[in-house]
Amino acid sequence: MHSKAAVDIETIGRAVLAYAEGRLKLDPVPLDNPLTPAELLARVGQTVTPEGINGERALGLFTDVLAPACLSVDHPRFLSFIPCAPTPAAAMFDLVVGASSVYAGSWLEGSGAVFAENQALRWIADLVGLPPEAGGNFVPGGTIGNLSALVAARHTARARADGERPYRVAATFGAHSSIQSACDVMDAELVGVPTDAESRLTGAALRAVLEANDPRTFFAVVATAGTTNLGVIDDLASVAEVCRELGIWFHVDGAYGGAGLAAPSVRPRYAGIEHCDSFIVDPHKWLFAPFDCCALLYRDPALARAAHTQHASYLDVLNDSGEWNPTDYSVGLTRRARGLPFWFSLAMHGTDAYREAVERTLQVTRFAAQEIRRRPELELVREPDLSVVVFRRHGWSPEDYQQWSDRMLREEFAFVVPTKHDGEVLTRFAIVNPMTSEDDITSILDTMR
Repeated sequence: MHSKAAVDIETIGRAVLAYAEGRLKLDPVPLDNPLTPAELLARVGQTVTPEGINGERALGLFTDVLAPACLSVDHPRFLSFIPCAPTPAAAMFDLVVGASSVYAGSWLEGSGAVFAENQALRWIADLVGLPPEAGGNFVPGGTIGNLSALVAARHTARARADGERPYRVAATFGAHSSIQSACDVMDAELVGVPTDAESRLTGAALRAVLEANDPRTFFAVVATAGTTNLGVIDDLASVAEVCRELGIWFHVDGAYGGAGLAAPSVRPRYAGIEHCDSFIVDPHKWLFAPFDCCALLYRDPALARAAHTQHASYLDVLNDSGEWNPTDYSVGLTRRARGLPFWFSLAMHGTDAYREAVERTLQVTRFAAQEIRRRPELELVREPDLSVVVFRRHGWSPEDYQQWSDRMLREEFAFVVPTKHDGEVLTRFAIVNPMTSEDDITSILDTMR
């Protein structure tokens, strides 16, 4: 891997940088379309071989075949699931992170990276309203963030338990699927709490469920600040009050919706979030960072450190130092500096620009809701709390929704998939890309006439 590869690296390096620069300059990016395994094999062939296929050919296969077979999540009409629309600055800095070979699991090995990441985390903590001592780290995504927070919650509850061993988590049926997954991994029981007419978790409903099942058996309550399917923010203030009264860890999953804390127009809807014991938000969703990046924060990081610090003789030099080691706050030891692209973009543009970008997506969301209301063939399912708009097309069957979605993707016009709520097939917009415009919304809605 030294002779020929060393000669080629400069040429391939220039080609890779040129491709990255060209991709970042595309406006708009192509939506593209998936291919079947058979189609990809026919066009690409076998790429992993004993002798290698050389960098030029491998890059050509990626740019010409493999990349166009991946949907562009940053396309302004990619409105399904929760999209990702990183700033060019964040995407470019991801190249720097990859090239720098930084290990960011410990202060000893990555103090500069950890210092920068912690400044980005502090901005988020301030948005939440957490105290100065709050902290955490950046983990791969909301699933690991939620799992890590719940591990810390259980460890804390069991250390404090007097008699009954806590083994339960309370959350609504609208909570993200990662909560059930975390409970499965932890061998914990997830107890569902009914929601109110607005699909929210409330303190009253939570109290009823906890008291019916013995509050001492619960080690955490999970509230959501922006559900994935509907964008609902739970009644955080009343939930926080119940958790505080009964001494149960209050975790807020803001993986998608937590970014709305940056927008003054919706910030009052998060009242009570400042009382949480732990919190997550994915900057790769609505804070314009590339995959994968989830900010995990604790009110009292010492509790998380007690739960997560790994002990081995070769780690003593880290554990005995007293420095801030990010791996002490989540599941996992090996860690890339995944928060740096977010930090770089935040530092470059400033927090005002982030506030304006989030507000812009909310402006387009309000336009979409208004446009749906004025079209007789369409109906809003609920007024949007944040930037998710769920609506029905009168007279359409589930097959109609799917055929409409398939046709738009086949034509590389837009990506909007069906969803379900209360057993009914509907469709939804998830608007987190500041490049999504009012014209994009009307153009898509026009295809439903």
